[in-house]
Parts: sequence; structure tokens; C-alpha cells
Amino acid sequence: MAKRKRDTAPTNGAAATEVQSTAAPSKKAKPTTTTAPKKKTVVSNSAALAPFKHDSDSPLTIQIIAGSYDRVLHGITATVSPKSTVQFADSFLFDAHASAIRCLALSPPSVPVKNQTQKVLLATGATDERINIYNLSAHPPSTKTGNDSRLLSSLAPRPILENPKNRELGTLLHHSGNITRLTFPNGSRSKLLSGAEDSTIAVTRTRDWALLHTFKCPIPKLQGRPSGDTASMYNGAGVPQGVNDFAVHPSNKIMISVSKGERCMRLWNLETGKKSRVLNFEKKMLQDIGEMTRGGGTGEARRIVWGTRRTRQDGEGGGTEDEFAVAWDRDVVVFGMDCIPRCRLMAGQQKTKVIEVEYVQMGEEDGSVLAVSTEDGRILFFDTNQIIAAPAPAPVKEGQEEEKGEKNKGVEVVKKSEKLQQNNNGEEGKNKKGKKEETEGLGSAKLLAQLGGKEAGVSGRIKDFNFLPVETEDGKLGWYIVTAGSDGSLRIWNLKGEELNNGEKKQVGKLLGTYETQNRITCVEAFIMIPRPEGAEESEYEFDDEESSDSDDSDEE
Repeated sequence: MAKRKRDTAPTNGAAATEVQSTAAPSKKAKPTTTTAPKKKTVVSNSAALAPFKHDSDSPLTIQIIAGSYDRVLHGITATVSPKSTVQFADSFLFDAHASAIRCLALSPPSVPVKNQTQKVLLATGATDERINIYNLSAHPPSTKTGNDSRLLSSLAPRPILENPKNRELGTLLHHSGNITRLTFPNGSRSKLLSGAEDSTIAVTRTRDWALLHTFKCPIPKLQGRPSGDTASMYNGAGVPQGVNDFAVHPSNKIMISVSKGERCMRLWNLETGKKSRVLNFEKKMLQDIGEMTRGGGTGEARRIVWGTRRTRQDGEGGGTEDEFAVAWDRDVVVFGMDCIPRCRLMAGQQKTKVIEVEYVQMGEEDGSVLAVSTEDGRILFFDTNQIIAAPAPAPVKEGQEEEKGEKNKGVEVVKKSEKLQQNNNGEEGKNKKGKKEETEGLGSAKLLAQLGGKEAGVSGRIKDFNFLPVETEDGKLGWYIVTAGSDGSLRIWNLKGEELNNGEKKQVGKLLGTYETQNRITCVEAFIMIPRPEGAEESEYEFDDEESSDSDDSDEE
């Protein structure tokens, strides 16, 4: 028996070691198995962000959410009829924050489940250092209204279609500065990324709203800044600080951020949670785009977005290649995956301020175009695959150089004489090469079309915009565009894909309707609402009794 026990003991031990050995790889395999569903969820979310297949004979409902300086979070539904007429209605009006709302973020709809409605998460950030989370219904509101709603809508100047499912979930206090950016990266519903003026980027898990990781951007050093009384305006530290914007690569492995007081961009490794590298902007590039000059900007980037461009081989075919665009006050520069600037956008355009940038996907294999909103009420569309070479600088005669040097008290003459002496000493080729590198500038991307502007009766700045892709029955791609002006106006445009495919510089888009919010809008988000589930009645999820709603609230608490 003892031998049997001895025999069974090692076998049990061997079995235990086998279980441990198999469990160990299973633990190792769990991340791989969990990452595999993550990849699947990314695909499903991207499918959710794919063009909405719409029947032209049925109406389409768009949920619009606008944040404002007046601390108001305004929800509007826009119903587009088959005749391209729009009917607006107020869906909710929240006094969301204690100060101005800076940014919004929408998640994709929840996974469809039988006999259950789908929901969308809304995150709002403001200058009160808070992030509010809301739960919005993904389905159009009911047209059947109760007596109270009818009485309220009769007193209001605009129709009201309220949905009781639109409610607040809670508040996140992860930051100690003004919230500057919010995003659910690449259509993901499981993570929320937030940037703030405390120079941090927080990663929050939406399942339990736990803070998973915080990326800490270093505070820039004080260089050339005034000291004394004037230094107090820079957050008490004597230097501006905070994250202006960040963008996550579609692979969810890399993130790029730009901050205040810095003339660089930082690359972050999302797999390790650490900083990868720092890429400084070239001084000449900043000077070419109007930064680092007298009366120009400080050199810090304002916005950054990821996109794709189509690569062509022998003029036909080719795949797509990733790129990213960085926006300053007056211009936008496009970088390749090697972080080398490829082209700029606003060269040759009338001088105006850049407000917002976004890549618009043209198709799975067609790449995308870059849309830029300006201060004069336009949205410009650029093709970053077609680059127009920068014009060569005009040659300057020797007499003009000497005259210019005499006007500048002989400083330029001394510099020219020093260069001539260096050329005589055998460094002529080196100087010619250096001069060529200095005079070569970035080419400009081809302008495809523009939307809005004075030609369409829009003169105020477009503070923010959203593109909602729609695919018709015949497979044609189009967009409903929601633009928000700082004067409080919301406009809905209809843009067809063939208008951008022609490649001709012209006015595009059709204005469908305008809604005046009477608030100073700072940001806007929108999504196309999903039709009601088949067989579901409105009373099942729209008109709950007060007792049931109270019980739901108690359960959630």
C-alpha cells in the first residue's frame, strides 16, 4: 500500500505538475484569448462605425449632442424625410457642469440582444475638472406623448420628444485640471481615454469605471518666459502646461500626444504603458506654416488625428498606408509613418484660422480625405495623396542683396561676405547643398472641394463637425454632416461621395436645415439612431411607470 501510495504520490505530483504546467500556459493563453475577442470587438465596432445602410424611402433620425460655454448639454433629434426635409425636436437639456463644456465623446451602440434596447455612452468634459457619463438610447424617441409632454411641448417654442432612458450615470474625478480631450479609441466601448491640463492622459475601463493607467506628460521647462507678476497666469508654475490633444493608432498599440508649451509630439506605447520617444518639430517647418515668427504662434500643436491614404503603383491600384495630421493655428502638416512631414494643407489658401480636423473614410480600399474647418465658415477637403510641389523661391540679384544689407546697417553684407569667403576656401558645394535644403519647402495637398462659406451663407466659424456615413441601396456612399457654429447654429448637410471623387475644386454639399440653440457651442457629437427592434412596442421601454423607474434607480444605486 505504501508503494502504491508512493506510486500514486508521484503520479499525483506529476498530475499536479501537469495541471500547473497546463494551467500556466492557459494563464498565458488567457491574454491571447482575451485579446482575440478584443480584436473581434474592434472589428464589430468598426463595423458599427461603417456606413449606415439606409433605405431612401424611409426617414432617418440623427441624435445631435451639443456642449456650450453656458454649461448646457443640449440634445436634439433631427428627422430627415425621404424628401430631404429636416424636422428638429429637443430630446434632453441637462445643466451638466459648473463651467464651460470643452469636449464630448460617444461610444458605439451596445451589442444587440433580443428583447433589449441598445444604448450609447456619452462622456462630457469641462473646465470644472469633471467627466460626466450619460446613458443615451440608440433608438429614435417615441412619437406618442403623454398629457404632460403634450402640455410642455405646447408651451415650448420647439417640439419636445423626451426619452426617459437618457439619464446620467455618474461623474469621474480622475483629473486635477480642465478636461481637454475625450475619446473612445477606434470605436471601442470598453475603454475611455481622457486628457487634461494636469498633463496626464487617463485610461478608464467602462465596465466598472476603474482607472487602469495614467500617462504622465512632463511639464515643459521655463524658457524665455517672463518672471514676477506676469508668470502667475501660467497655472502658477510659470509655464503653460496640459495636453492639447492625443490620437490612438487603429492598431491600439501606439498613441501620439501634443501638449502646451512644447514644440514636439510624444509617442506612447499602449502595450507597455510607457513613453516611446519624443519627436521635435523642425524650426524651418514651423516658420513655413506661420509659427515661430513675429505675430505668429508659439509652435505648439493644437490637434492631431490618424488617417489613411491610398498608395498608387504605376498610376493604378495600390493599397492604403497610415498617416497622421498635426494642426496648428494657421496650418496643418501631414506626416507619414516614418514621422517625416509629407505635405501641408493651407499653402495657397486665404489666411484663416484652423479650428478642427478630421479624416473622412472614402472606402475600405480608397483611403480617406482630410477635412478641415476654418474660422470663416468653410470645411475644406484635401487629398493628401496628390501633392503639389512648393514653388521655388524667386532669385535675388546681387545689387538687391547689397542694398538690403546697407539698409540693415551692413549686417547682411557681413554675412554675405563671410559666405563668399567660405566658398572661396573650397566649401562652395557644401554651402550650395545647405542652401538647397533651406529653400526646399513642403508641398501642398490638393484641394478637392469646400463646403459652406460665404457662397452658402455661412460666415461664422465652424467650431466642430461630424461626418455620418450612409450607404444607399445601390451601394453609393454619402454623408450627413453636422456642423456647429460658435454663434449657436447647428446645420445639417448632405454630401454625396461622387462630389469628392471628381477631384474638381468646387462648392459641394446641400444644406438641409438649420437649428438655433441660442447657446455658444463649443463641441458637438452625433450618431444615426437605430430603428426600433422588430416586435417591440413603445411601452416596453419608453413609457415606464414611476414605480418601475424608481425601482430601476434604486437598483442602479
